[in-house]
Amino acid sequence: MTRFRFVQDHQAGYPVKRLCELVECSRSGFYAWVNRPLSDHYLTDVDLAAEIFEIHEASQRTYGAPRVLGQLQHRNCRVGRKRVARIMVECGLVGSHGRKKWRRGKRTNKAPGPDLIGRDFTAAASDQRWLADITEFKCRDGKLFLAGILDLHDRGLPGWSMANRQTADIVVNALVMALARRHPDGDVIHHGDRGSQYVSGDLALTMADHNVTASFGRTGVCWDNAAMESTWATIKREIRHIHGDWETMTRSQLRTVLFDYIETFYNRRRHQARLGHRTPAETYAASKAA
Repeated sequence: MTRFRFVQDHQAGYPVKRLCELVECSRSGFYAWVNRPLSDHYLTDVDLAAEIFEIHEASQRTYGAPRVLGQLQHRNCRVGRKRVARIMVECGLVGSHGRKKWRRGKRTNKAPGPDLIGRDFTAAASDQRWLADITEFKCRDGKLFLAGILDLHDRGLPGWSMANRQTADIVVNALVMALARRHPDGDVIHHGDRGSQYVSGDLALTMADHNVTASFGRTGVCWDNAAMESTWATIKREIRHIHGDWETMTRSQLRTVLFDYIETFYNRRRHQARLGHRTPAETYAASKAA
């Protein structure tokens, strides 16, 4: 449903077909979801949300889900805590608490740089717009981190790097690999998040030396880098299908698997429908020949 909601929220600015391809859902499923009548459960949630909002406002917006649930029970309303918490999240209602928002990262008023992508995950030619991100794999002997760079035109991974820790080196190495392979003719946009690796001085110096322009998405907003997130999901799904659970592998074994998948299969042999059923390597070659 979250994927369908994303398509619905952005269909005014982009074709539904392309949005569905981006989030990997079917158009028929999206239209079926849009035209589906409201369920009784949904209508009950609407009424419950009104009560929750009233209780939250009466508490001067200090009550979280546990105390809101207690007030609902005083009103003889039989409802579960998880349902109350879900509705509060959907309505943006948060109580006062002492916990830090570790999962969403530290928000800053000043962005390290502009967002030059603006969720437009297209490019007229190769080596114009690159997306960058880090994903992780939990192996038998610990985590393995993979940093990658995705070209928005040919959808290849020209640069990538693996390490046992998330340091600035892993993203610098991925960028250096991409630059060494592609040798971009003009300026190229490098779009990442605001994690410490992507705002590091080492990465900034590497970009400055090679005429790479930095672009940043917002903190905790995965949709600002949705094409990269979708690529990670595809890679993980296919590796699990081909090789089985990586949780049973050592990091050394998974390194070999990832190298073979990215270099031998994904970049050179895997056809993509969005590329006219060509491979990233074929699309890149055609772009350079044009």
